[in-house]
Amino acid sequence: MTVTSGGREQRSHGRGGGPVHRLYSVVVFVVLASLDNVAIGLVPPLYGPIARTFDVSAGLLGLVTAVSFLVSAVAAVGWAYVGDRSNRKPLLMVGTLLWAAGTGGSALAGGYLTFLATQLVAAIGLGAVGSVGFSVVTDLISPARRGLVMSFWGLSQGVGTLAGTLVGGLLGANDWRRPFLLLTGVGVAATLAYLFTYDIRRGQSQPELAGALDAGAEYDYRISRADLPRILDRRTNRWLILQGLTAQAAFGSLVWLPRLFAERAEAQGYSESTAVVVGSVFATLFQLGGVLSIVGGLIGDAVQRRTPRGRALVAAVGILAALPFYLVLFFVPVTIDVPDGAGGGAVVGAVLASVITEPSVGLSLLTAVVALALTSANSPNWFALIADVNPPEHRGTVYSLGNLVNGVGRAAGNGLVGVAFQALRTAFPPPLNFAVGLAAFQLFFIPTGVMYWLASRSSPTDIKNVHGLLETRATRL
Repeated sequence: MTVTSGGREQRSHGRGGGPVHRLYSVVVFVVLASLDNVAIGLVPPLYGPIARTFDVSAGLLGLVTAVSFLVSAVAAVGWAYVGDRSNRKPLLMVGTLLWAAGTGGSALAGGYLTFLATQLVAAIGLGAVGSVGFSVVTDLISPARRGLVMSFWGLSQGVGTLAGTLVGGLLGANDWRRPFLLLTGVGVAATLAYLFTYDIRRGQSQPELAGALDAGAEYDYRISRADLPRILDRRTNRWLILQGLTAQAAFGSLVWLPRLFAERAEAQGYSESTAVVVGSVFATLFQLGGVLSIVGGLIGDAVQRRTPRGRALVAAVGILAALPFYLVLFFVPVTIDVPDGAGGGAVVGAVLASVITEPSVGLSLLTAVVALALTSANSPNWFALIADVNPPEHRGTVYSLGNLVNGVGRAAGNGLVGVAFQALRTAFPPPLNFAVGLAAFQLFFIPTGVMYWLASRSSPTDIKNVHGLLETRATRL
């Protein structure tokens, strides 16, 4: 039966197998989180070819991405609320099938409106994987290691987006439909992989509940609509949710990074097909600093052990310190030397060689790695803080509310920066208009850093309250 957060339910949970089964389940959830983000990254590097096929402007393709971000975020709230009340595994399977179906439909679309509709179907499915998957993963991680493990969760999503950018640019340079068809098949295989995971017990990572759960009790508290005001009453939740509006306005603008480097390549005389590959490879290479989110997670864990303000302070410092490096990245001139018209492999090799042979490329790479390394401290500590300041039955919903605001911010950043590029074109010829527009949108990181600092002031009280609540509930299980 279904119950409120103050009630109880009696139901059986699949215990799963031994350590190998548990490891398999963790790997499936993390890997599939990356695959879902491959779907997100496919479209931006292919704006030009898709726009020509449908005879529309590249700006309308940017609108598809922006609306998809928003629809996915809205859908995630519904998915998460249902996931916080029920069995999460079937929801994840349905969500994966939906994004696979939408991605396959995008490959077969014959016009712009059909392409838009199928992308929105995919976006609805993506909403389930992010929000419900987050709730599941937090039940596998002890509080002391949340920053580290959530860095892998966040990193898998970032790697997926980068892989989408790279796969889209390489496989889609001559036929933009191919990467969509490939990802559809992978999505179907991902759904089958879910069948062999086990149902992770809600609350099983909490030390306060360990004794009761080991004795055979079930943590059977579930969210209800009456809990929603309580969620927003937690001050840390408010700051964690609101920071996404400005943070994602900046991050959302970065999906145009492949276009900036493609424009630079075209300005140096390269053909469009070669420029698309160059843009995708440069953008992927320059975002490798995101791998260092693992360091941000480790630092967050270490500082959190010293002070309950730790995670939020680490995120605040990282966000604010990255800003000057982003500004440098967009304006450092890059000399591109690749074989025009060559295959993707040859272009990739030439770009990688230029890191050593072209000082401008090496400097840009270093700047990008530092910028991404600093801002990547945001992701694992944001995930971990949501788990720290909320009981298990609220985490998916809080994540989804934060993701909704993230989606609004990302849609605004992605969509408005395209308008800004066009407006700036009269004063700054391409590719300078792209550099100026992207630089301006990174200023949204300033209020983001301030909100993390405010979260650092409220989080100690909220963490203490959750700890006390779970200790009380453990005596009642």
